Amino acid sequence: MIDQTKSIVILTGAGISAESGIDTFRDAGGLWEQHKVEDVATPEGFARDPDLVLGFYDMRRAALEQVEPNAAHRALARLEREFDGDLLLITQNVDDLHERGGSGQVLHMHGELKSALCLSCEMRSPWNAPMIDRPQCPICQAPSLRPDVVWFGEMPYQMERIYTALSGCDLFVSIGTSGAVYPAAGFVQEARASGARTLELNLEPSEGSHHFTQSRHGPASVLVPQWVDQTLD
Repeated sequence: MIDQTKSIVILTGAGISAESGIDTFRDAGGLWEQHKVEDVATPEGFARDPDLVLGFYDMRRAALEQVEPNAAHRALARLEREFDGDLLLITQNVDDLHERGGSGQVLHMHGELKSALCLSCEMRSPWNAPMIDRPQCPICQAPSLRPDVVWFGEMPYQMERIYTALSGCDLFVSIGTSGAVYPAAGFVQEARASGARTLELNLEPSEGSHHFTQSRHGPASVLVPQWVDQTLD
């Protein structure tokens, strides 16, 4: 299969990190780690109660130290090392498990927990400390940092690069996504419109399963290593 596929775009979502112990985005009650999504994942929520939002992301950032990448993350890192073609790994996740699993090139379309965005100078900086006490921006020294995370109502990062890759790929693979959050939920249709084969690897059928030419269901830590083995054979 590696000789037939020259360009792969992979999208990962919360399902790939869930097996490492990171909560998926929200439960059936509309809560995210016991908070209303609109309170901690919108610009309006941040404006209304910045201490709540900063404390929430400080907690999430600290919790990353308690989890480890799983077999699915490591398998994708192996694919990056051994695939002799173009590979773009896009993640909706803001954790760093892909990087710690060995992937060197990851596009975080929804931002990163370990990054800070300054509202004064609009620059981004690596960040692994609390923000609740309003630390200074490393670049302009203003106490104006917020999590470098894309909230509802904000534009995901590097969309032009993503759509260019989707239009030119031979294979699009979605791993551990709900198929409910746009624009990512529409990537499969973009890829198919350009003639790409499409594959879903998910614990259960996503809302967009019917758009894929092939779907496999089960734990990402099982399905992803199996698929990588098949791809590299």
